[in-house]
Amino acid sequence: MFDIVPEAAIAEGRATDAYFLRTEEALEHADRNPHVVAEVTADQFPTGAFELFAGVADAAGLLEGRTVDADALPEGTLFDGGPVLRVEGPYLEFARLETSLLGFLSQSSAMATAALEARRAAPETSLLSFGARHVHPSIAGTVDRSALIGGFEGFSHVAAGDLIDRDASGTMPHALMLCFGPGNQEDAWRAFDEAVAPDVPRIALCDTFDDEVDEAVRAAELGFDSVRLDTTGSRRGDFRHIIRETRWKLDAAGHDDVDIFVSGGITPATIRELRDVADGFGVGSYITNANPIDFALDIVEVDGESTAKRGKLPGSKAVYRTAEGGHHIGAADADAPADADSLLEPLIRDGEAVTTFDLETAAERASADARRVGFDGTE
Repeated sequence: MFDIVPEAAIAEGRATDAYFLRTEEALEHADRNPHVVAEVTADQFPTGAFELFAGVADAAGLLEGRTVDADALPEGTLFDGGPVLRVEGPYLEFARLETSLLGFLSQSSAMATAALEARRAAPETSLLSFGARHVHPSIAGTVDRSALIGGFEGFSHVAAGDLIDRDASGTMPHALMLCFGPGNQEDAWRAFDEAVAPDVPRIALCDTFDDEVDEAVRAAELGFDSVRLDTTGSRRGDFRHIIRETRWKLDAAGHDDVDIFVSGGITPATIRELRDVADGFGVGSYITNANPIDFALDIVEVDGESTAKRGKLPGSKAVYRTAEGGHHIGAADADAPADADSLLEPLIRDGEAVTTFDLETAAERASADARRVGFDGTE
């Protein structure tokens, strides 16, 4: 019915590039299935430009049931080079999984990094993920899970909430206001207030027909807790001034407890510009438009012997967070830097996952790691 690769095809390894199937045929014909160590990397050496690692739960799910061991950075760790995932075992156990494995990690990590950039732009401000409409519906859960790892409080997509086991957020679109027509904004707001569950936040959309300031005061008079400004870009002018004027007139009318929520084309730069006048932001395309991280999976050992293609570093490696907050990469059998913390942790042993995946833990790790490495979202 839809152009969606089924889960079974991913698990079976058919969601792959054809040359991996040809490789299987060639190795089986030659009766070769070497024991290999393979590493997933974006950069061989530290670059100083940190990115946030995500997608680990899906990667583990893909590797489970295979005769392999794997180690990975914990989800929510910042990295700027070296391996983020290491897989060891008979090559034919995971050869055809490479395409999906990299896809799980590349897009999730990119979107989580974008979310963290937005979070670091306003560490104490409410952020919601509104980006599911910009991607194929099959990955809406990936979008919103990545946003949560990056530090967002919530998201708008209902089915993503089913996957994540959290309730989606959101109140009203312009469609509701348009269905009631100009001059009838109060009727639309009242219908919403009377119909939806009491635990849904009372946030009125205030920019559909009349001036944002006018609609915001009118909604506040009806008892709404917050207003949302989603002014079309062609009508914004000085958006900061619009928000400040709205705040001024709400306060003057005795509604200083009414919050102002802003959405529409929000970026970290927008957040920095408006964080002192807005109480929260809905961020969409900045997350979903994030360029996938260019991860590659490379064999670095074959039957116990170090090897690599040209331009890649042979041999199994270790990665560390140094005492100064840096990212150190060294040979797996070399001494660790003084006072450094090893980052690669067991993920799969004999085909079974040996770790748990918790969104809150990953988000807390991302926040703490961002402070430790000095990630401010402006690299």
